[in-house]
Amino acid sequence: MKKKVIKISLSLVLFLVAILLKFDDLWITHSLFILSYLIVGLEILKKAFRNILRGKVLDENFLMTIATIGAFFIEEFPEAVAVMLFYQIGEFFQSFAVKKSRKSIASLMDIRPDYANLYINGNLKKVNPDEVKVNDIIVVKPGEKVPLDGIIIEGKTSLDMKALTGESMPKDVEEQDEVLSGSINIIGLIKIKVTKISSESTVSKILNLVENASNKKSKSENFITKFAKFYTPIVVLSALFIAIVIPIITSESFSSSLYTALSFLVVSCPCALVISIPLSFFASLGGASRMGILIKGSNYIEALAKVDTIVFDKTGTLTKGVFTIQKIESVGISKEELLMYVTYAENYSTHPIALAIKAASNIEIDESKIKNVQELSGFGVQAEIEKHQVLIGNAKLMKENKIKFKKSDDIGTILYVAVDNLYKGYILIADEVKDDAKETIKELKHNNIKKTIMLTGDYKSVGLSVGESLKIDEVYTDLLPQDKVTKVEELLKSKKDNNKVAFVGDGINDAPVLTLADIGIAMGTVGSDSAIEASDIVIMTDELTKIVSAIKLSHKTMRIVKENIVFAIFIKISVLLLAILGISTMWEAVFADVGVSVLSIINALRVLKVNKKQKI
Repeated sequence: MKKKVIKISLSLVLFLVAILLKFDDLWITHSLFILSYLIVGLEILKKAFRNILRGKVLDENFLMTIATIGAFFIEEFPEAVAVMLFYQIGEFFQSFAVKKSRKSIASLMDIRPDYANLYINGNLKKVNPDEVKVNDIIVVKPGEKVPLDGIIIEGKTSLDMKALTGESMPKDVEEQDEVLSGSINIIGLIKIKVTKISSESTVSKILNLVENASNKKSKSENFITKFAKFYTPIVVLSALFIAIVIPIITSESFSSSLYTALSFLVVSCPCALVISIPLSFFASLGGASRMGILIKGSNYIEALAKVDTIVFDKTGTLTKGVFTIQKIESVGISKEELLMYVTYAENYSTHPIALAIKAASNIEIDESKIKNVQELSGFGVQAEIEKHQVLIGNAKLMKENKIKFKKSDDIGTILYVAVDNLYKGYILIADEVKDDAKETIKELKHNNIKKTIMLTGDYKSVGLSVGESLKIDEVYTDLLPQDKVTKVEELLKSKKDNNKVAFVGDGINDAPVLTLADIGIAMGTVGSDSAIEASDIVIMTDELTKIVSAIKLSHKTMRIVKENIVFAIFIKISVLLLAILGISTMWEAVFADVGVSVLSIINALRVLKVNKKQKI
């Protein structure tokens, strides 16, 4: 970049000296023009010559070369230099714009740690992260990056996860918490038991997604590539027609028609389209990654802008996927005593509901008080606790044992409790809806999403309750993984050609549906590896609102792409017509070409700024 600035500056100085000083000796003036031209144009001349040797003749380098050499040929020295000089200024702005949009993606490359502190027999050995195996112990000191995914076995700290999630708020972690590679340890020393090798770690997956994203082009980008292949030969043939045929069939002089043809060549360069459209998508990918949204290719940005139906998985996507005690109702005993019986009875179970109860009770369990624990499949659990016969389970268990009880109308998993064949109350266990779920559904409907659908394997009562609270349009319950696939297939068959269906999920059983949908969106760090692999877009936090941000970004990107196409083509056609009629000069052609390119580039960079509150 610095070298290019020096070249352009030196060339511009010589160009201005030649124009303003007006030497008596024309040879000096022409020499200054030629020197100014070679300083900025020699690189273009070399590229054009090399491309001709490779058989790639009709590109923008060829157009610039033939236009400027032709201008020298008819002794239009200032115009020849101006074409090349302003073309290079336009190229400089392009490079600057690409560099700026690349920054957010390049910053991701810095999250890959260079080493790991391997803990061996009380000593630390600095090794390459690739050498560390699963179940090895590593130590991460304050200020260091976490090199591999794992679980903390000693110590506590705060982690800076901005590079992974886009969130500036540090995350507090302690023993038994999972940590992700690419995080930065802020304050405390921690020991980590490695759960994934380097190539399978979070940081490696993120970098692979980013590196591969630019390979997947959108239809708009492919269109411009094909357009340029047909457009350039037509332009060259038209210029030849203007330069050779027009003087033959009219009285116009050869030099005049050649000047018109050269002006035509200059303004016809499709730089604005070739540069700004890929740049718009590239900037969009960079802006998304900066927000913690990884989009695996620009083709998915274009597809996301056409989504009008979004299908959500429930557990872990719209809800937190963590069961908690919502309510305790006791009869004849205290709530504390009821919770004690349930905690003791569930002590040996690894079921998520049992884990939720044990986490909520904080009761120190004396296992000598527990005897004869039996898991009653489809009913619940039976145990002897402090010489009391305790039954805990669903309504069927109470009916099976002929215990009189009052059935609850609460939504969730209800554990009825009987002690010595007497009903003592119930505990309500439920999965909480995510804090931002309601806002997300509302915002989606404000941003061109016509239909929201929820698919869940949960009971009808639970599913309908969640759907109603979030105001989701359609809810389907009691579904197996294959049922979800069938439902999405039905949606894909019934959709209009132009519209797209997106699916949002996080679990292993969501992978087939994520692959099947037009756009698969995985809830990143909380999602399973298979869901992330199968998806097209990864939300690197647990925030559903970032789906809204991604949709807004896609719409803004496509709007800017269309603006650039319409603007560039309109200006080009207008000046081309003026050039054919001999009204516009080569100077005007230069400014039309470079000006349109620069304005299109500046417009493309607007993609990097997304107002989260702005509606489409």
